[in-house]
Amino acid sequence: MKTLSTLLATYLRSGRMRGNLRMLIRLLVLLVAIILVYSVLFHVIMAREGQSHSWLTGFYWTMVSMSTLGFGDITFQSDLGRMFSVLVLMTGTVFLLILLPFTFIQFFYAPWLEARDAARAPRALPADISGHVLLTATGPVDIALIQRLKQFRTRYAVLVPDLTEGLKIHDEGIEVMVGDLDDPEAYRRARTDHAALVVATREDTTNTNIAVTVREVSTSVPIVATAAAKASVDILELAGCQRVLQLGELLGQFMGRRVFAGDGRSHVIGQVDELLIAEASAANTTLVGRTLRDLHLPDRLGITVGGIWERGRFTLGGPDTVITGRSLLLLAGTREHLDAYDSAFSVAADAPTFVLILGGGRVGQAAARTLDERGVDYRIVEKAAARGKGNSRVVVGDAADLEILKSAGIEHASCAIVTTHEDDVNVYLTLYCRRLRPEMLILSRATLERNTTTLHRAGADFVLSYASMGANAIFNMLRDRSVMLLAEGLDVFTVQIPVNLIGRTLSESGLRRNTGCNLLAVRHGEDTVINPEPGARLPAGARLTLIGDRAAEQRFFARYGA
Repeated sequence: MKTLSTLLATYLRSGRMRGNLRMLIRLLVLLVAIILVYSVLFHVIMAREGQSHSWLTGFYWTMVSMSTLGFGDITFQSDLGRMFSVLVLMTGTVFLLILLPFTFIQFFYAPWLEARDAARAPRALPADISGHVLLTATGPVDIALIQRLKQFRTRYAVLVPDLTEGLKIHDEGIEVMVGDLDDPEAYRRARTDHAALVVATREDTTNTNIAVTVREVSTSVPIVATAAAKASVDILELAGCQRVLQLGELLGQFMGRRVFAGDGRSHVIGQVDELLIAEASAANTTLVGRTLRDLHLPDRLGITVGGIWERGRFTLGGPDTVITGRSLLLLAGTREHLDAYDSAFSVAADAPTFVLILGGGRVGQAAARTLDERGVDYRIVEKAAARGKGNSRVVVGDAADLEILKSAGIEHASCAIVTTHEDDVNVYLTLYCRRLRPEMLILSRATLERNTTTLHRAGADFVLSYASMGANAIFNMLRDRSVMLLAEGLDVFTVQIPVNLIGRTLSESGLRRNTGCNLLAVRHGEDTVINPEPGARLPAGARLTLIGDRAAEQRFFARYGA
């Protein structure tokens, strides 16, 4: 009933639709009048022929004749009666088979469908909405962000300028609102002044227009935008954006930081409060061949093994998990814990770290700058000669050409970073590098999330994407760095302790068993407990830091809520 009333309200709100409804009513009144006149004439002509019928029979004959059914149970005998029958038949054909259906469809059914579509893609958000996120596009970053917002039960809406596009998005399960991106009134109807965040991820010029328009409506709502060109950052900030994300730069920096030397030392890749997240290769160390139970890392060093990578496959690991030469340990602890780990297991590197970057675009250049800062040697393989002009570290040529790769130094490279913007090319180059150098560390970029698995099968150790990187960066503006992306599909995330875990011990909760998430730390007030004991009770008001893949995250939120 609520849906029907909404449709009726939307339908009657339009003056054109109300006019169409009045015209349809007039046509129906005319039709009723014709039926009554014909019923009267039926009795008059029948009386002249000496036949007598009831008024109901006259109405019945008129309707049967006008609808062209013509049962033949009641007929005229005179020419006048037959001519009258033809007139009734022709009138019925015009009214019931042509005029009335056309009018009904044109003036009532089609506007009704429009009203229904308008109700599905409204032009204003509810008056009671607040704290919502307003998006202005539905690209890969926006879709990934929407998944995060749904997971953490944060209200949102996507502002789209076209109704057809809005209906398509709505049918995909996304909340939409129709309105022009450069219309201040659209942002007022979207209750922008009550929003928690406005997100602009279109072209740089369009993002600038969005920011300026939003600032006409609200001077305080936070605005985050993406920028393809470095020169656009200042312009977008002047337009009113609190933060401007250069996703290519962020992705390149992150990939550059994931390169580590072959000395077994821990390499920090992120931080949550006092908790450091680090990676350490087990190759050539005394860890190889031993189980996690044998090592007693939590007891000896106070460090937590959050999981283990094996050629792109992540597992939480268990006491009986055997560490191999290909294992990459994900560690969690303080700086002191990591230093103790390094003292116990680091070894002398076989050779200096050398990285091959395939693709010299924004991501590749950002990765190169990060490696420069870290003092790591590298070469970039790039097709476009203009990008390599004057740079001795750029090898111009096709990365699919073996001779080009050899001249760039693939035979002694310890890592390859694949950064082109085409997933098909990245899959090809990843597979090619894995065949040429089976022991090499390979980091690959993905544009579409569905290609992550394919890249792992091709041989990538880590896969990272614009979409997840951008979505996490934007989401953390809302949630104070609640989510840290480690690799595509794997996150460290922080949540307020669920009600049904308060007062229970870690072993009683069955958290890892039930969800597949591993608890790294518990923060209560100013105190952070890393690697909590199984018998320690989880206090009210605590914040839990967990690690898990997307499936494990979904199970956690399905079981405990956000």
